[in-house]
Amino acid sequence: MKKILFISIFSFSLISCQENMSTNDYTGNEVTYDLQSSSQYDISGIVTLKEKRDGTTQVVVRLTGTSGESKLPVHLHLGDISTPAADVAALLSPVNAKTGVSETILKQLSDESDVSFSDLIELNACIKVHLSDVGPERDVILAGGNIGSSMLKSIENGRIGLAPCKSE
Repeated sequence: MKKILFISIFSFSLISCQENMSTNDYTGNEVTYDLQSSSQYDISGIVTLKEKRDGTTQVVVRLTGTSGESKLPVHLHLGDISTPAADVAALLSPVNAKTGVSETILKQLSDESDVSFSDLIELNACIKVHLSDVGPERDVILAGGNIGSSMLKSIENGRIGLAPCKSE
């Protein structure tokens, strides 16, 4: 009986430590941006940037309206969502269409320059979720939204037009 009680207490302590370690990985700085539907598909969501103590940023995309087994490419683009042929600043982990979730730990941009949470919330950028990464479907943007300083751009009619991505 004492062995079972000890194992139970030890297991509980181990689980508690692991949970505390994971929450201690973050500074508490966090910002969330909306992602609006950008095509004939009824898909929208949010992207959350969470600062980690190690200097990286966790980028979590949560979409509603996705289904199936597809992996939907997610790009961080320079410029706002109306910028035509905007350069890709970083390739993020694809959204799992079944769950609608993508999680990426971001430390560097595509040009290998370091990027911090502070840099990201000041960056003139946007997030775009694509239908595919190949063929004509790569130009279909399911959802998108401005992040960082792009959020400050004035919007006359309440919605910014969405420009197609740079295809290479």
